[in-house]
Amino acid sequence: MQNNKILIEIDKEEIIRMIQNQPELFVGETMKDIIQKSIYKEAEEKAGERYNRDSQYQRWGKNPGSVSINNEKVRLEVPRIREKDSGKTEEPEIYRTMKKTVEVDRRFLRYLLNGLSQKKYKKAAQMITDSFGLSQSSMSRKFNREAEKALKEFDSRDLSLYDIVAILIDGKYFKKEQIVHAVGITMNGDKIMLGFIHTTTENSKSIAELLKRLINRNLRFEEGILFISDGSKGIHKAIDEVFGDKALLQRCQWHKRENIISYLSDRDKDLYRGKLQRAYDEPDYHTAKSRLLEINKELQRVNRSAANSVLEGLEESLTIHRLGLKEELGKSLSTTNIIENINSQLSSKSKNVKRWKDSEMRGRWVAMMLLEIEPNMYRIINSKKLHLLRTALRTELKIEQQKVA
Repeated sequence: MQNNKILIEIDKEEIIRMIQNQPELFVGETMKDIIQKSIYKEAEEKAGERYNRDSQYQRWGKNPGSVSINNEKVRLEVPRIREKDSGKTEEPEIYRTMKKTVEVDRRFLRYLLNGLSQKKYKKAAQMITDSFGLSQSSMSRKFNREAEKALKEFDSRDLSLYDIVAILIDGKYFKKEQIVHAVGITMNGDKIMLGFIHTTTENSKSIAELLKRLINRNLRFEEGILFISDGSKGIHKAIDEVFGDKALLQRCQWHKRENIISYLSDRDKDLYRGKLQRAYDEPDYHTAKSRLLEINKELQRVNRSAANSVLEGLEESLTIHRLGLKEELGKSLSTTNIIENINSQLSSKSKNVKRWKDSEMRGRWVAMMLLEIEPNMYRIINSKKLHLLRTALRTELKIEQQKVA
């Protein structure tokens, strides 16, 4: 390994602390490399170089040994040292520490999610560490048990605990199979993974089922919710069906802009991408709409399909403007960037899964990944202004303010 020298130079107490606190990082090649070199270094520190007559200790051969991680053994060579005066022999402290069984908990599973595939783990264990009992099947069974717990936890979370004011919905493909998931924004600006459904397309029936499940888990929506999506007709229809006059839809301005310019030649794309973006950047609703209508007139002469695309869903793309909140909350709530970022993390964490066996496997992995991502997400920009969104939703949707008991 290129970092052998660095590993050997780590302070012994630091190594013990790292092993005790993060046992999941000391599996396979890294675990054996660090422990083996560390116990030899400790023996050298006490006995000195070979044939050193000045030390009070002397080398006294070596024995085969092993350490236990989650009741599974990894073989090692254990040097012994002897105190010259008393004749007492002893083993290195690092080895005595590691002889205690260390449990591998969900942190190891998070390590798997963050890029260590089970097949690579098995190969490392067999070819490099000469370990035994650390099979792919045993780790797979443990992962499945923990993932099943995560899926049940995810599906049964009581959503009444969260004061949701906005929800983003988007689809994510895993090897040609799609899940559609929803992310809530609370009044504190926190991002909460709400739920997902396995579906072949973003059709209204399956998405309505997802939304109904959220209501069955006590999602509060009586004071209105702003939904943000990429413009899928199926998503829009499902929101109307399930939430009716308690919801507003914000169509992602980034997707809308890219849809429009997709009709244009390469020569015109940059020009109109800039014009559209400047229109959407306008904080005032009437100004932004006026600029978009001007672009529509220009495009009538350039490309009629692009011009028609400007008008399609125009009002939905300006919802955050119409609520008067483009400056305060537009960076977070006028596009689907938040959920696109989550999708990117899902891709990274699942990249080592070579075959999605069935829907149950997909569900377990998605639940584990979303629960892993959730606590590491920052609050949305300008989260202290979200009370303005709640007020604007009540006004727009003509909802009377809830009376406090």
